[in-house]
Formats: sequence, C-alpha cells, structure tokens
Amino acid sequence: MRIHLSSVFVDDQDKALRFYTEVLGFVKKTEVPLGEHRWLTVVSPEDPDGTELVLEPDSHPAVKPYQTALVADGIPLTSFAVDDVHAEFRRLRGLGVRFTQEPVEMGPVVTAVLDDTCGNLIQIAQYK
Repeated sequence: MRIHLSSVFVDDQDKALRFYTEVLGFVKKTEVPLGEHRWLTVVSPEDPDGTELVLEPDSHPAVKPYQTALVADGIPLTSFAVDDVHAEFRRLRGLGVRFTQEPVEMGPVVTAVLDDTCGNLIQIAQYK
C-alpha cells in the first residue's frame, strides 16, 4: 500500500496552480473540468509518477472553519520535503513568499512554515 493522492483545499484553483507550480516548483499532472471546478493535481518534477497533490476547491462547508482554526493556531496543513530548508527559505522569500516560521532546527529535522496564499500554512522540512 502507498499514498496515491493527498488533498490541499484551496480558495482559488487558478491562483493555487500558479503558486504551487511557478513558486513552489511542482508540475501540473492532471486537469479535468468538473462543472465550476476541476480535478487538478500537481506532482514533484523529481517523481512525476509519485504522489499527486490535489488542489481541491474549499467549497465544502467544513473546510473554511478547519482552515481558519489551523492558521489561527499556526498549524501547517501538510509538510513537503526539501533538500535544504535554509536555501529553499531564501529562494522562496526572494519570490515574495510570506513565512510564519523561519527555519528552526528541531532535533533531526529543520523546518520552516509558509503561507500558500490559498488559505493554508505549509511546512517545508529537511531531515539532517
């Protein structure tokens, strides 16, 4: 068994696609029209057949309160692995990304937390 899909609820699929591809560096894998929304996934360019991240519309009534509570408490929705948190932090900050947590060493990992501009906090992590 392995993880095939994971969802990130977003307030605007077009804005999310731009951020997740042009800023974070993922690549679009799937885009299928579904009424007013789309089945929209991105993947790591390093693993195009790996886990797909669904940029899922936040239209379900439970999503907004959940997202708001997580952001208010500073809790990241998910975590993405990077090779060098400090380098990625500098690269993303240079692109205007807002961080709620600068790189911090936590035992065997270094983490930082960014705002994805679509309603979520996302952690980036590097295992030492």
